[in-house]
Parts: sequence; C-alpha cells; structure tokens
Amino acid sequence: MYAAMLNKKIVLAVSEANMVNTGQKNLNIDDYRCPHCHKKVILIISEQKAAFFKHLTSYSNAMGEKEEHHQSKMLLKAALTAAGFNAQVEIPLADGQLRADVLASEKLAFEVQCAPLSDTEFRHRHLLYSEIGVTDIWIVGQRHYLKKKLKHTQSIFFRKNKLWGNYYLEINPKKNVFCLKYNVLQEPVTNNLHYQVKYFALDELDMKMFWHFKPIKRDYPININNQKKYLRRQLAQKTKLGLKIGELLYYKGLTVDSLPDEVFSTWRNPGEVDSVTKFLQK
Repeated sequence: MYAAMLNKKIVLAVSEANMVNTGQKNLNIDDYRCPHCHKKVILIISEQKAAFFKHLTSYSNAMGEKEEHHQSKMLLKAALTAAGFNAQVEIPLADGQLRADVLASEKLAFEVQCAPLSDTEFRHRHLLYSEIGVTDIWIVGQRHYLKKKLKHTQSIFFRKNKLWGNYYLEINPKKNVFCLKYNVLQEPVTNNLHYQVKYFALDELDMKMFWHFKPIKRDYPININNQKKYLRRQLAQKTKLGLKIGELLYYKGLTVDSLPDEVFSTWRNPGEVDSVTKFLQK
C-alpha cells in the first residue's frame, strides 16, 4: 500500500518516509488510516524497496500471542530501519536451523518472545546464535512482563552490560513503545526484584536514544530483618527453600540468628542462588 489517509488527506508513503529520514517527523507518530477500510496502518521504511504502508491488526487485551508477536516484530523492524539499521524480519541463519525474528545487522538479532519458552529451547537457540557470532537480544511480550517478584521462566531473558547492569526488555505494540528495565537486582533471600524503568517510543528518535542511554544507577536499601523473617517462614512452612537451607544449617551447626548480617544484605543477580545457601555451601 503506497498511500494512506492522514487528517482526511491522502499522503504517499514515499513522501512520509522522506520526512522521517530528514528529521521532519518521527516514524509512525501519526495516525495513518487505510483509504479503503479506514483501519490503522503503519509506515514501513526499507532500504531494499520503496516505503509502503501496512495494516496494523487491531490490538486488544484478548489479542492472541501470534498477533502480538507479528505486530511487535514489524514495529521493531520499522523503528530499527528508520534509525539506520538494515533490519530484516524472519531471516534464516545457521544453515536454516534458526530464524531471527528481527536481524538488525550481521552481528545483532532481536528475538521477540510472546509465547511460553522452555529453558531447553532457549538454550538451543541461544547456542546457535553464539556459534555463528550473532548477539541475541530478547524482548518479551505481556506474558513475560517483569513485576515485583521473579518467576523462573523470566530468568533466561536477562542481559547485562556495564551501563545498565542486569537489564530486561519488554515491548507493547498497543502503545507503540518498548520498555527497558535496568539495574535489576534480586533481594538476598526473597524473590523480590528492584529495578529502574525507562520507556522508549518505537520510532527512529527514541531508538537512537536507546543505544546511547546512560542512566544513573540507584543503590537500593535492604531491610535485613525482613530477609530473616522470610527465611524463618520458609523454614517453618518446610518449603523447598526452607528444607534445603534447614539441612545446611543443621550440618553446619548454625541458626538463622548466628548467620552474619552481610548474608542478608548482599544483593544478587536475578535467578542466582540465594545468599544464605551460597554462604552455607562455602
């Protein structure tokens, strides 16, 4: 589709793309509509062919994961292209064993994960990327959004760098944004997470800002007594964690009160073994 309606007027994809490329407007910030059905369309800019408009399926809370995945992939590809990447979607790699959701460059791929994913399947795909020298960055849909407590299924999606520490990426095609949750740390004993948040629009301006984002990372306070209370509750309820630590305490001849405070004040990376177990296994 090479034309769309904008403010009740016909606009050409080529003309709109030129305005985006020359910095006169941001990508897909306008409400483009199909001239025939009047449904929302998005502008796709590609180096391989002329710019065009594409229907964007109506998003709702009941939207299936396939639709969420497709829209997220296309919006991410459009934003990366406008930001100067030669981004392509559904590119076969590793002799066809792997298909990149969005290949941003020869050495960088984005995987958009909206459906459930097992540890085994993740490791298989991650290893294939590693073997061909491509960095895989995972960005997740609403099923995997990070909240206050860490779920086991979320641990595989974290990445780490010097500027952001542990970070986690989420995409929201409904709002045309993606979210960076950075400086993510897990409490010493509990599943509670602490992190900072930065939102970026899926357009060329914010995509460029994303690559150069240099935040000031906060130091999080920790309540040692709350960590001890949580541990005592696990021991009393004989949970999996409680039984494991209870056995280690017994063999060491220790109690919760005899453990040093530093055990209950040492932050850990998301998904790492708790600080008490780590201390007792030394």
